Amino acid sequence: MYKALVACRAGVGSSLMLKIKVNEVVRENKLPIQVEHSSLDGVPGFDGELLITLVDVAQELSNKGIKQHIIGIANIVDKKEIFEKLNKFLQE
Repeated sequence: MYKALVACRAGVGSSLMLKIKVNEVVRENKLPIQVEHSSLDGVPGFDGELLITLVDVAQELSNKGIKQHIIGIANIVDKKEIFEKLNKFLQE
């Protein structure tokens, strides 16, 4: 079971919607991922394998040398995009 953190700058609106959609994709496809939620302040203390965020935030985090695998989502309600990116992570 992988641990994933859905995060955005403030940890409210967009990341909460993204967390809901990620949970739906995980449940519908029986993916081995446990999803947590936080603002970016929670990233340094997160000990899981995967960070899921918006594309612009993902780029910022990549530049900071974060140890977790980072997935940037362009459309937070596009379950197909979410599934494809989660599935790619699971195949690596």
